[in-house]
Amino acid sequence: MEAFIHESSFVDEGAQVGAGTKIWHFCHIQGGAVIGENCSLGQNVNIACHVRIGNGVKIQNNVSVYEGVELEDYVFCGPSTVFTNDLTPRARLPKGAANYKKTLVKHDATLGANCTIVCGHTVGEYATVAAGAVVTKNVPPHALVAGVPARQIGWVCRCGQVLEKETLRCPDCGMRYQQQEGILNIL
Repeated sequence: MEAFIHESSFVDEGAQVGAGTKIWHFCHIQGGAVIGENCSLGQNVNIACHVRIGNGVKIQNNVSVYEGVELEDYVFCGPSTVFTNDLTPRARLPKGAANYKKTLVKHDATLGANCTIVCGHTVGEYATVAAGAVVTKNVPPHALVAGVPARQIGWVCRCGQVLEKETLRCPDCGMRYQQQEGILNIL
């Protein structure tokens, strides 16, 4: 199955787009970007050069994924998610790609609408960043973070549901977890 690219979008030479991926209105995929299979990029998405995006990723409207950011498989980026790649930007003194801070969003993580991921951090697998949160440090796997700056307020299941605080049980799928030294493990 071929990728679908809306006629209003641009995919530069040297960009790779996986089979089954859908790129909707007014998107720009820059040369050197690699997008996996079965992804969905909403309206007005920009993928910078040399960005790597895994399989099954969903990027909602108005998101720019800048060089230095990597999204692993099945990451969800809500509308207007913001990524950065330079902690001290100056228009007069650009640093160039070699000096960008790396950001990694691990598989199955969810980034809520209008959240900001400050560069140089990792969002762990299955983690959820609440809408409007500003991530200024690493987010552990399965963590639920919210606020400005983002702080952990709970844990989430692999299925995405918030776990019951005392039992660490998922109210939807019934999966149970155990916390050891700040890490969540499946029982």
